[in-house]
Amino acid sequence: MKLHPDILKLGFVSFLTDLSSEMIFSVFAVFFTSVAGASSALLGLIEGLADFSASSLNYFSGWLSDRTGQRKVFVIAGYGFSTLAKTILLITSSIIGLSIFRIIERLGKGFRGPPRDAWLSSIADPANRGFSFGVHKALDKAGAVIGPLVAYGLLLKLGESAASYKTLFLVAFIPAVLSVAMLMLVKDKPSKPRQRESISQNWQLLSPNFKRYLIPAGTFALGYYSLGFLLLKAHQVGFSIKDTVLLYALFNGVCVVAAPIVGWLGDKIGRSHIILLGYLLYGAINIGLIFAHTYWQMIILFAFYGVFYAIEEAQAKAFIADLEPERRATAIGIYNFVTGALYLPASLIAGALWLATPNIAFGLATALSLLAMALFLRYAPMNKNEI
Repeated sequence: MKLHPDILKLGFVSFLTDLSSEMIFSVFAVFFTSVAGASSALLGLIEGLADFSASSLNYFSGWLSDRTGQRKVFVIAGYGFSTLAKTILLITSSIIGLSIFRIIERLGKGFRGPPRDAWLSSIADPANRGFSFGVHKALDKAGAVIGPLVAYGLLLKLGESAASYKTLFLVAFIPAVLSVAMLMLVKDKPSKPRQRESISQNWQLLSPNFKRYLIPAGTFALGYYSLGFLLLKAHQVGFSIKDTVLLYALFNGVCVVAAPIVGWLGDKIGRSHIILLGYLLYGAINIGLIFAHTYWQMIILFAFYGVFYAIEEAQAKAFIADLEPERRATAIGIYNFVTGALYLPASLIAGALWLATPNIAFGLATALSLLAMALFLRYAPMNKNEI
């Protein structure tokens, strides 16, 4: 299946960025709690704030990108800011420093996301848009496979000391710089400017189908807690810090394989069915986490989580591009903002429930995913012909 070459170029930019970021994030949750000494409740707060940070600029950056018609300049700014934020880790490893890094690094992600996804959708053939998003996500997550493996190798060789983590953070900084340099070489594809539309006018002009989709998407987001809690569950089962890094690599590896497949499948049968599958799979994973007490059970659940993530992170954006062809950056930005704002209470609730028993958090996530399925069936378009 033929792809525009710039889709691959943007994919390699994401590959380098994720190689850098996931070297850090694969050890962050356990390092933050077990080494730096933070509590699980504080982890929930920081992860929720990080998710909110990642979404806080989405609406603005999407609207600004659609208003000016520019894509590349905002994408460069977002990647560049995330790269600069990683310098904090080279200076301090305190709880405060780690918290600040985790939050502000996600600001860059939030600012670049909607313009980049709109850029991708504009250069992708509509007939294989889901596949194009899937390939981009596969390249993106390929970096997330190699990143944790590099982190594992460094910790295995250097040991789990403060100096070892400082070295890991320094190595992770290099591909982040390279990603920004490579992005400079990709040719921009501006859209038609909409300079007379304010943010409020822009919202009013968005399609009813897209606005209805926000209802199940927001409900699902309330149960979509940070991946860090899955890593903590694995640590409780008996996996060491180095071994949780391997689980993280497994999750990302499965996502790499699954993303193009589910994208192709969505192109064939309709993305609404793929979105429903994602909700169902997430609920099943959380049921599994309630009963998981062995290594092999956690390995299987992390593999299934990779399939779910491929659906949630790539196909939701392709679905929105179908729903809102005229104002894609804005629509994706609103979606990211709404769901990201709800990730904050989701992670806060999960962190608080974790102190009582993790099973309550997993049970709540299951219930909300099932409710999201029902709401999706009620409010969202169910096939391409309805869009």
